[in-house]
This record gives sequence, C-alpha cells and structure tokens, in this order.
Amino acid sequence: MLESLDTIRIDKWLWTARFFKTRSLASEAVAGGKVHIDKQRVKPSKEIKIGAKLEIHKDGFEWLVTVTGIVKQRVSAKEAALLYSESTESLDKREKQIEIKRDERKFLGFQKPEHKPNKKNRDLIHQFKRAE
Repeated sequence: MLESLDTIRIDKWLWTARFFKTRSLASEAVAGGKVHIDKQRVKPSKEIKIGAKLEIHKDGFEWLVTVTGIVKQRVSAKEAALLYSESTESLDKREKQIEIKRDERKFLGFQKPEHKPNKKNRDLIHQFKRAE
C-alpha cells in the first residue's frame, strides 16, 4: 500500500476507499447527510481515525463499515477493500435489497435495450418530440 496516515478528512477517505467516484461527490454526500460517523451527522472536513464506524447511504443501499486503514492517495479496488471492514448485517441487508430489485425488474418486465440509439435514431426521436 501507499503511505499510511493517522487521520484524514471523511470526504477524502470515502474517495480513496472508492465509495464515490470523485471527491466532490463524496463531499456532497457528507454535506447532504448521507454519511454518519458514530451515528452523528458530520461535515466533509471532519477528520477520522482508524476504528471509526461509518454509515454510508448511497443509491438506496446502506453500508455499515469500520475504518481499518487510511492512505493518502486513491488506490486500486482490491486495496481499497482493505481500508474498511463491513458488518455482516450490512452485507446481508444489501444482498437482500439487490435481490428484491432484481425480482422487481423481472416482474415489471424491464429489459435492457438491445443498443443505444445512433445519430439518425436520435434525430427521429427529437422530431417526434417536437411534433407533439
């Protein structure tokens, strides 16, 4: 791993642990109350240490994790998974949510489109929408 630290900002840790794609998205999530430290709402500049318990809400899913590592730079997904440990209740709950969403898609008949519309198809869609 890279250089290890004692403390780091919560928004930067969420980014380095790959919970969010960008640091600004992580910062917005923390400011919006989607991330709690030890069941307390915090600001993006809050410093965290190893052993902090986090609740992360994203895309309708919830993670209950304990910080086990802190690094300065963003790392690969395999290394990022070593920066935290997730509780078994959280993992089980998220797997059930994924299964429920999968079943809903089957029940509602959702199908992935065969292909994205090309330029000609998009022009036809725009013409149709303007005609209404």
